[in-house]
Amino acid sequence: MDEFSRLLAVIEEILGIRCGQYKEDYIKRRLFSRINATNSKNYAAYQKFLLSNPDEQEKLKNALTINVTKFLRDPEVFEAIKRDLLPSILKKKTRIRIWSAGCSSGEEPYTYAIILTELGFFHKDLNGIVIATDIDREILKKAAEGIYERSALENLSESQIRRHFTKRPDGKFEVKPAIKELVRFQNHDLMRGVPVSRGLDIISCRNVTIYFTDEQKNDLNRMFYGALAQDGYYIIGMSEFLGKEITHLFRPYRPREKIFVKELTAVQNRLREGFGPETGP
Repeated sequence: MDEFSRLLAVIEEILGIRCGQYKEDYIKRRLFSRINATNSKNYAAYQKFLLSNPDEQEKLKNALTINVTKFLRDPEVFEAIKRDLLPSILKKKTRIRIWSAGCSSGEEPYTYAIILTELGFFHKDLNGIVIATDIDREILKKAAEGIYERSALENLSESQIRRHFTKRPDGKFEVKPAIKELVRFQNHDLMRGVPVSRGLDIISCRNVTIYFTDEQKNDLNRMFYGALAQDGYYIIGMSEFLGKEITHLFRPYRPREKIFVKELTAVQNRLREGFGPETGP
C-alpha cells in the first residue's frame, strides 16, 4: 500500500469519510491544500500530523465536505417548486415529504420549509416535512441551530426575513421555531445505498455529486428512484446531468431548472419483473 492509500485508510478510520465516494483528483486537491497549510512534506508526514492533531482532523473534514450554499440558491428553481411542483402534488395529497440530501449547513431544507409554510397560508390542510441529511455531523449541528449571516439571506425578500427569522444581538439571523419544526436533520451517508425513507414526493440532491464518479452517480440515482413516490420529483444541481445509463428512470419535467419526474414506465416494468411497488413508511 502506498503513502496516499495509507492516508486514505486513516481518514476513513478516524473521520468516517468514505474517500471512495469522491474522484481521486478532488481528494488530492483537498489534501494538498491541508498539506501546504501544515507545512507537511508529503502524505506520510501529513498522516503523522493528522493523527496527533484533533484540530487538523476537524479542518480536513471541513475541507473534504465543504459545500457553499445560501437560502433560495438558484431562485428560478424554487420558483418552479413553489408555483408548479407543490401545487401539483397538493392536487393528489395534503401530506408532502421532501428529502434534502447533502443539506450542508441547512439553507436548502429551511428554504423548503419556508415555501411549505407560505403555501400553507392558502392550503390550511397542508402537512409538510423536510428530511435533511448530511455525512458531516458537525455541519448538521450548525444546521440545527439555524443561525446565519445576513449574506446567506440575500435571495430572500425583506418580508420573508421578518416573518421567518429573528435578528440576534450579534447581527446574525436565526430561523424561527415554526420553520425549524418542519425540518428533521439526521446523519446519512449517501454512498451506503440506503434511502432515509420511501414514497417521497421530492428528492433534492443539488451540487452534491459533482465530485462523484459516473458509476457512483448512477448508483445514487437508482437509489433515489426507488425512494421516490411513483409520481415523485427529482431535483439536481444546475451544472449537473443524469448519466445516459439511468435516463430511462427519470423524465424531464422542467429541464431548464433540472427538475425531473419519476418515469412511470420504469415503475411498471419493475412491477412486471416481480419487484413489487415502491412504497415505504
